Amino acid sequence: MGILRDITPYLEPSGLDEAYLDMTGCESVREIASQVKSRIKQELDLTTSVGIANCKVVAKVAADLAKPDGLLEVTPGEERSFLALLPANKLPGVGRKTQQALEEMGVFTIGQLAALPSRVLRQAFGVAGETLHRHANGIDESKVEPLAIVKSIGRETTFAEDTLDRGFLEAMLGYLSEQVGAELRGQDKQTRCITLKLRYADFETIARSRTFEGATNDDHVIFEIGNRLLEKTLFQSQKLVRLIGIRASNLTDAEQLNLLDSTPNRQVNKAIDHIRQRYGFASIQRGRTLTLEKASTSSSPPKYWHNPHQPDYSHKGRG
Repeated sequence: MGILRDITPYLEPSGLDEAYLDMTGCESVREIASQVKSRIKQELDLTTSVGIANCKVVAKVAADLAKPDGLLEVTPGEERSFLALLPANKLPGVGRKTQQALEEMGVFTIGQLAALPSRVLRQAFGVAGETLHRHANGIDESKVEPLAIVKSIGRETTFAEDTLDRGFLEAMLGYLSEQVGAELRGQDKQTRCITLKLRYADFETIARSRTFEGATNDDHVIFEIGNRLLEKTLFQSQKLVRLIGIRASNLTDAEQLNLLDSTPNRQVNKAIDHIRQRYGFASIQRGRTLTLEKASTSSSPPKYWHNPHQPDYSHKGRG
């Protein structure tokens, strides 16, 4: 996404690995797309497929047909003919159930779908039927919508069993802090406020914040601030913890170096980010999170353990 943002700020992410770009007014869009593919391959060693069209739905279909490493451009005015012979399930929005219903109506291709009166599709599928009719005819007036400005970035997780294990809580806080730091750096952001969130076994939820001068996106600084808040909170209450989270807010662009972040830390973070981008977040760890790895690999992990390296891990995304 960072590479794509270098091309245009009019970027709409669609899931983890797809995005729409509005290239209105740009000349040689195909050449730009080829350059982007080359850059992604060179910098990330990833192949990409690109679809170029006058509307989002046709560009999406074209990109899917271009997989795994192609580039397909649909000439303006040729949208309907491009779609016509494709199976109906190649059209976004036509899942298994919709495809089955269409086949019962004698519709097997996008062209056959486009030829149906919109009232027939509305009767069968409601308002979504009208959208299917427009899309089948290569008509999509939806605009590329950049994401709203991010006001905070946070991660949290709920434990399988409530705990007061201080070492485990610190290790988990460290792991979540690293994720927040990586997200901040990935968006070229820094934070001026760190918030610790705890939910106890009785479901009471508290939040403790610290605002500071300057700004940071350093994992260690984020963890240290969060850990001091954790120490103070645990000293005040000895209730079992059900959930822990950490959030960075009061964000600013990371344009200048800051006294909070030392040069060695910046270099370490940069190296770790590079490794994780290439091999996955769990491919490298700091010492403070090793207890989590030991718990996940031991024959009898603690009952409260919930492996943070699994894709369905329950920490939340950015706010």
